[in-house]
Amino acid sequence: MARLALTLPDCNLFSTELPVRIRDINYGQHLSNDALMAMLHEARMQWLQSQGFESELRIGDKGLIMADAAIVFGNEAFYGDVLRIRLGAAEISRASFELYYDVSQQTRTIAQAKTTMVAYDYQRQQICSLPPALRTALERQGLEK
Repeated sequence: MARLALTLPDCNLFSTELPVRIRDINYGQHLSNDALMAMLHEARMQWLQSQGFESELRIGDKGLIMADAAIVFGNEAFYGDVLRIRLGAAEISRASFELYYDVSQQTRTIAQAKTTMVAYDYQRQQICSLPPALRTALERQGLEK
């Protein structure tokens, strides 16, 4: 069976470091897949806040929802490891963009991931155009339509 492969863009949009906590460990004594997904969410929230947004629910008067996610696991991470998560973005459209995550621990690749984020109007319960401030934040990073 062929494995999923991701081709990451430059991941220079944002970078953070997060520790692997004891609650992130599964029965195999390494970082669980659901905990890794939560770490990706934390990194995304930190990036949004670094751009002046309060949360995924408050980007101007709109929000973001996740349309899909993909993770390719590389190496195990263990309790106490500090993971560096670097973000990159691509495929910016009218209502969505892709965020990429490069997760490493020192020189080891722990995982690579992608989420497709879609602008959403929670009042109308429908997809909408990317808020101008978010588009500006993405374009400031050298990304174009």
